[in-house]
Amino acid sequence: KTTLAKTLAQTINCGFTRIQFTPDTLPSDVTGLSIYNMQTGTFEYVKGGIMNNIILADEVNRTSPKTQASLLEAMGEKQVTVDGVTYPLESPFMVIATQNPIDYMGTYNLPEAQLDRFMMKISIGYPQGGEEKQMAERFLNNQLGQTLEAVVERETIIKMQKEVEEVRVNADIISYVIKLVQETRKDNNLSLGASPRATLSLIRASQALAYLEGRDYCIPDDILKLLQPVIAHRLILSPEARMSQVMTEKILKNIISKIPVPVLTNL
Repeated sequence: KTTLAKTLAQTINCGFTRIQFTPDTLPSDVTGLSIYNMQTGTFEYVKGGIMNNIILADEVNRTSPKTQASLLEAMGEKQVTVDGVTYPLESPFMVIATQNPIDYMGTYNLPEAQLDRFMMKISIGYPQGGEEKQMAERFLNNQLGQTLEAVVERETIIKMQKEVEEVRVNADIISYVIKLVQETRKDNNLSLGASPRATLSLIRASQALAYLEGRDYCIPDDILKLLQPVIAHRLILSPEARMSQVMTEKILKNIISKIPVPVLTNL
């Protein structure tokens, strides 16, 4: 995971920080802190780990809820506030987080507000046979930690992000997304459905997918492809659903079957 995040940062010529979360990690380790300079008689801001482009929040659920909460403003507003002074974050900015299974000793469940800040949750899984062979060969040739050349500049990434925002989203697509999200709030298997932030994240992710596929407009298939990774981690199962081992994947499939897919005639 660290290699993946670091490689991403190198290939787009961006800065990278790995924050190892532990039970004694402090909020100031994330956001930074103000230190009094006796020579100048003023407080100086010392940057925290969050002040970079690509952030790997490793084992984020091992730290206290207070420290977890220090990520909220950064992920939601792209800024941090320390001692009443607000500092903008780098651009582009992205947080990649990993977590241990919740039954591990010394873990804290991420609060709903924190989970809602993450656009997607994905499972990397194990590498395929050929990929694992390549890893072994690179390990034997001491190539695992090599520095990679950037293939694109960060200014280009920022430009692409702005172009993604210009991808057209038909009114029928917006209505379809809203219906899907609202249906999660009615499902008896869920004690907490998806928030309005989920609606916005699903629309933006669909714009990005359309852009990567060379389209300047979204289609219903974009929504369906991304519904699971964008929505599932925001849902809280009811006690009855947990006892019955109902999976969020099954719930979302059931919701999809209820909502008619729009037929677009004017793209």
